[in-house]
Amino acid sequence: MSLPGTGVGPEDAYAGPPPFARPGPDQPPPAPWPVAYAVPPWAPPWPSGGPPQVAWAPPPGTPPHDEPQPYLHAMRARGWAWWRPLVGLLLLAACFLVAGGFLGAVAVVTGTSADLAMGDLTDPLVLLVTNLALALGIPVVWLAWSVAHSMGPGWSSSVLGRLRWRLLPRLTLLALVSLGLAIGLALALDLATGEGEVEGPVAGWGWLLAVVLLTTPLQSAAEEYLFRGYLSQTVAGWVRSPAAGAVVAALVTGAVFSLAHLPPDLVTFLDRFAFALAASAVVWLTGGLEAAIVLHVVNNVVVFLAAGLLGGGVATESVPEGAGPWPLLIGLAGTAAYVALVARWRRGAHPETRTAAQDLRGPFLPPPVPAA
Repeated sequence: MSLPGTGVGPEDAYAGPPPFARPGPDQPPPAPWPVAYAVPPWAPPWPSGGPPQVAWAPPPGTPPHDEPQPYLHAMRARGWAWWRPLVGLLLLAACFLVAGGFLGAVAVVTGTSADLAMGDLTDPLVLLVTNLALALGIPVVWLAWSVAHSMGPGWSSSVLGRLRWRLLPRLTLLALVSLGLAIGLALALDLATGEGEVEGPVAGWGWLLAVVLLTTPLQSAAEEYLFRGYLSQTVAGWVRSPAAGAVVAALVTGAVFSLAHLPPDLVTFLDRFAFALAASAVVWLTGGLEAAIVLHVVNNVVVFLAAGLLGGGVATESVPEGAGPWPLLIGLAGTAAYVALVARWRRGAHPETRTAAQDLRGPFLPPPVPAA
């Protein structure tokens, strides 16, 4: 039954337009998202003088991006604003100040403050405290995404909004046959030229092995979440062009990464800067942090295990302080080989490099676009 002269039944008095309905030639298009329902003129007036404005939130599972975005532009979702990354950076700084105070307190209680100041990372307790303090960077980055961007913390990991665990085994193999071999060659050259000295396993070698294998991956991943993750996404997010933003982010965060490690000379600075550029390159190639995390983990685990096994005469750095150009060149070759292997692997593996998206800006809602 329809009301006289309207063709609309009483049960449809306050019904909105059917979803995805295309208007006729004489009808205005429906309101863009969010939708405010119209009320027929014959309907009784609302006490407040007009119908309520009904704003519909996207249903759970709707992609947060209207257009597919690369990993470094994941922050540029529907709620993007230039000030959001600043809030996140302030939160990061505040959390790390608190973590620094906690680390100092732990060092005093455990009696490792002098060893921490000297940076003796072959001491199992010193390495454990250092790694756990740096590993706090992962939950801090996740907190920044939730608080400053109102987005899931998984967007700090990849374009799928989560860490792609399936990629890690193959990437680990690629890192071992490139950077791992390069570190071994540089170490052999260091020993052959008399720059290093084999003193045998350090005291507490078993404990050091356990600490390296259990906590160094967390420490390495945390640095990637900070530098190639949140900081790179922040810098790139402020640049409209994805390609230009990726280049600027790689240069800026590479310099910050090198300075954060307090390099004592130009050779060490260049080695760490090249390492940072390689990590940024594989992030761009793969659409997430997995390849950069693997690169960092293999580098740190191999170096620390070698230093612990061969003794304190071996530096806990891929390029020891004051070393000549050969260790630097070998390290550059190893990181470049890893980037080349990842680029070749990418052509066959086709990892996702763009986020899923659904454009909610227009009057009609197209189907979502899966991650590509």
